[in-house]
Amino acid sequence: MRQAHEHRPDVVVMDIRMPGTDGLAATRQVCAELPDVRVLVLTTFNVDEYVFEALRAGASGFLLKDTDPVELLHALKVVAQGDALLAPSVTRKLIEEFANRPEHRRPDPKALRELTVREREILALVAAGMSNDEIAEHLVISPATSRTHVSRVMTKLGARDRAQLVVLAYESGLVSPRRG
Repeated sequence: MRQAHEHRPDVVVMDIRMPGTDGLAATRQVCAELPDVRVLVLTTFNVDEYVFEALRAGASGFLLKDTDPVELLHALKVVAQGDALLAPSVTRKLIEEFANRPEHRRPDPKALRELTVREREILALVAAGMSNDEIAEHLVISPATSRTHVSRVMTKLGARDRAQLVVLAYESGLVSPRRG
C-alpha cells in the first residue's frame, strides 16, 4: 500500500496469498483508498470464492498465473483502460455459479431503480460481454454515446468498472446465464 500510494500506478498486479496480508484484503484497500488505480489479480488459485471476492472487492481482472505472457500484457492494457478482463475458465465458472443460484436472479429494484430503460439495456449488453463499440453498433448509436451511457450506469450504480457492472447485472436479475 505504501508503494501504491507513493507511485500511483495505473494497475496493481495482486496475488491472493501474500506474506503479511491476503490479496483480497489488499485489493479492498487499494480500491477504497486509490479509486483511480485498477487491480488485476494474478494467482495460481482458481477457486470460485476467490474470484467472487476479488470482483466484489473491486478487482478489474482475474487471471491465472499460467496465462501466456502476451495475454498478460493485453490484460494489463485492458484493465488500465478501465475495462474488465477475466480468464476464460473464470468466466465459465462465474456464469455457472450464477446459473446455480436462483436466489440471485430475482430482480433488485433498489439496485436498478435509478437507471433509465436505455441504461438498463446498456447494462445488459455490458453483461453480455459487449465492448462500447459493439454496443454502439448493436443499438445504432455512436461509440461516444455508448461510452457516455456506460459511464452513467457505472456512476449511478457506484461501480468501479465493467466487471462490477457484470456482477451487479447478474446478481440483480437483470440478466441471467443461458444454459446449454
